[in-house]
Parts: sequence; C-alpha cells; structure tokens
Amino acid sequence: MPCNGHVELCDRPFDEVVFAGTHNSHSALDEGFPVLNANQEHGISRQLSDGIRVMLIDVYPDADDPDTVVMCHGPCGLASTPHVDGLTEIVEFLQDNPREVVTIIYEDHVAVDQIAADFATTGADALTFAHPSGDPWPSLGAMIDANTRLVVTGESGGPPPAWFHHVWDEAWDTPYGPMQAEDLSCDLNRGSSDHALFLMNHWVNDELGLPSMDNAAAVNVAAVLQARADDCAAQWTHVPNFVVVDFYEQGDLFAVVDALNGV
Repeated sequence: MPCNGHVELCDRPFDEVVFAGTHNSHSALDEGFPVLNANQEHGISRQLSDGIRVMLIDVYPDADDPDTVVMCHGPCGLASTPHVDGLTEIVEFLQDNPREVVTIIYEDHVAVDQIAADFATTGADALTFAHPSGDPWPSLGAMIDANTRLVVTGESGGPPPAWFHHVWDEAWDTPYGPMQAEDLSCDLNRGSSDHALFLMNHWVNDELGLPSMDNAAAVNVAAVLQARADDCAAQWTHVPNFVVVDFYEQGDLFAVVDALNGV
C-alpha cells in the first residue's frame, strides 16, 4: 500500500520526505481572487487532487464578524473565503484518500483558539498529528496507520492544543519574495537549521512585488527548481522537506519532488 503515492515512502520518517507545496494556497484565480494578488490558478481541492501536500494559508478575522476566520492574501477587501470552507475541502480529501499525509503552515493573524474552533467544526482535529518537542518524527506509514495525517503549524501561535505547532520551533526556511530569479537564496531566514524540517520558498514576484505566473513558469522548470533544491540540500546537508511555489501547474514541481524523494 502506498504512502503519499509511493510504497517507498511508507517507512521513511516525515522529516526525510519531500512534499510539493503551494504559497498562499487559498489565493487562487478559480476561487475569485484577482490577478493582482492570486498566487495560484486552482483552488485547494484541485491542488490536493493534483498532488499538493503542503499548503501555506493566511488567516485573518472577518471584517464584519471578527469571530469568523477568513483566508485572504493582502487586503481582505480584495477577496476572501471562509476558513471553514478550505478546511472542509482538506478534511474531505483526507477522508477520501486514507493513505495521504497533508501539512498546513498558517500565517496566523487570529488567535489559535479561533483556528481550533474551525478544526472542531469540520472534524479536522480528529485527523491531526501532535509532535512532542524533541521526539523523532514517525514514518509516513505510522502516521497513516494511526490516522493522524494532518500536520498543522503556525508562524505566530503555538500549542495548546498540542497539534498546533509553532512552525519555527519545528522548521527553518529560506528567504522569500525576490523580484529576480538570481536572487533566490538558500540562506537561513526564519527558525533554526537545528530543526528537523526545511521549507524552501521558491517564487519570484514581479517588479511591483506581486505574484507572477510568467515568473513561475520560468523558475518552476526542472532545470531551475532541481538545481536550487540540490544547492540548498548541499548547503544545509538536508534536502528541503517542503518545496513551495506559486502557480504550481507551471513547470515541473511534481517531477522534481519525485526526483528528490528518489521515487
């Protein structure tokens, strides 16, 4: 039985697996986000169906009802969708695909208990994995057998609940948001390289600092993406776990992730 599509990954610890990811996963043209600030073409359900397993999601309080959490990118007045809707899509995918493990990295502008309430509403909390600090990560197969297949982290908040991890206690990342491909760097940005998980931010904005499908088409090709992942792996003696891009359908993200996983 495969784990995230490959039998070879079942015995591999979570922190030794490479996962395909999307930046501002919720901010998609198909979901009504404008060209001005859409980082993806397709929404969450389509991304999961296509093979995305890491989602970077920004959450804010709704302007009209601060008790409601919405997903936005930049000014929420441009576009927003309810957090419970996106979370429901993730839960439905995991229920329909019991051999898959998914990670969420929140840019959280709301209290953790508000996020946790949406997890309770959707049943997502029953699928979460809690990683005790300092413990080794289990294999994908063990997480699947336990049905704890949703890893949840936030940039600002942290536990409790135990399954809501502060991402920079678990991971480190590269700089993000350059406006030239040659400025993509493997240098340390946030977190500590002593941590087990490595996030490689891989997107290039346009000259106004906005998302660019043309730039994604250029930097997501195998020759560029594979070379940068290899450079980052060599610099840190650690293959990037989360390879995160804009407009994932452009280029060769999935082929590169498979190559990095050796499958």
